[in-house]
Amino acid sequence: MGIFDFVKNGVREMMIARPDAAKHLIVYKHRDQNIPFWSQLTVDSDECALFFKDGRYVGFLPTGRHTLQTQNIPFLNNLVNKLTGGDVFIAEIFFVKTQPVRGVPFGGPLESMEDPILYEFVTPRIFGEFSLVVVDPVRFVVGYHGQCGGSGDNDVILSWIKGKFFMSVKTVIGQVCAQQQKSLLNLGGMSMELGARIVQSAPNLEEIGCKILEIGNFNINFSAEDQKLLRDANKARGEARRGIGVAQDTARAKQFELDQRFQQDARYVQQLAGNWQNYAAGQAMMGAGEGMAKGGDGGGVAALGAQVAIGAGLAQGMNPALAGHGQPQFVPPHMQQPGAYPGAPPQGYPGAPQGYPGAPQGYPGAPQPQAAQAAGPSIEQRLERLADLKNKGLITDEEFQARKAKILEEI
Repeated sequence: MGIFDFVKNGVREMMIARPDAAKHLIVYKHRDQNIPFWSQLTVDSDECALFFKDGRYVGFLPTGRHTLQTQNIPFLNNLVNKLTGGDVFIAEIFFVKTQPVRGVPFGGPLESMEDPILYEFVTPRIFGEFSLVVVDPVRFVVGYHGQCGGSGDNDVILSWIKGKFFMSVKTVIGQVCAQQQKSLLNLGGMSMELGARIVQSAPNLEEIGCKILEIGNFNINFSAEDQKLLRDANKARGEARRGIGVAQDTARAKQFELDQRFQQDARYVQQLAGNWQNYAAGQAMMGAGEGMAKGGDGGGVAALGAQVAIGAGLAQGMNPALAGHGQPQFVPPHMQQPGAYPGAPPQGYPGAPQGYPGAPQGYPGAPQPQAAQAAGPSIEQRLERLADLKNKGLITDEEFQARKAKILEEI
């Protein structure tokens, strides 16, 4: 058995490679520093081998199988142990991954931060994975990992890198919310954009020979209490925004109605009334007439009398002939024509006033009315003009029928 053990151990010393149990590690250090001449060194396709002696970097070997002899690998001359007759190399060999390492987890709660839209303080929790690659194996070993034996766990090897990376993630989240005015509730649908921003803002790891490549399985969530707080605030904000929208739509509809009415009035002024003063007086008379037709709209006799007075006054303003004479609105009983009211004294009673100045029309000596002004357009002319406006599209069918009915009422 002793002979077989010797042969087996000799073969093992002649074959140097990363063991299967350590294939996942970013850095693996070979357990033995004494390496026999003619040993076969196997470097996998996703790694390289670094040689150190007395704390100094000596050289590296790329992917492939290498026979360790000075003729093939000149830098091995610096590793030969003269005390053993030149049959042994003294060196530390590190196997370092050069392909991307994926699925490196990170995450945890951020500091309490204020939602820039909902104005509530919550504590987001961020989880995900990132990938990195060692771009300079020598700098990674010398500047970060060190020449110790190392750990059997990548989480321990990468703990400092993950902490530094997580700090950059916090910074990006705060910047995105502030710059884009996004609520924290909206970040869940921005995973791709946030991932790209986080990679761009990833810490510069060039000094330790590695680089962050991409983000995967990125997730932002909240505790149940924070989730409810944000959702309630968002609901209240939505109700307020809907109220503002309804008010704006109502205002626009009212403005549209006013614009349409103004355009219609402008057509009437241009085609019928001649100027805004006449049109306004006509509208007021129509309003007074409608009020009288409704019995004063509940205002009683006083309101009805006021509407009659308004209509009469406006009529005088529009008719210069009436305005010039200023005919009385009311005649006292003693000044009325005889017999004009029940119980009035008969004409010719003793002492009846005769021919006094300003007596009502029909009394002797009463002033006679001036000749009426030239008559306006006839009913036929007005109807023809109204039909012409309709044919030109300046008034609608409803407006035509309404105006026509009013003209015909004068017959």
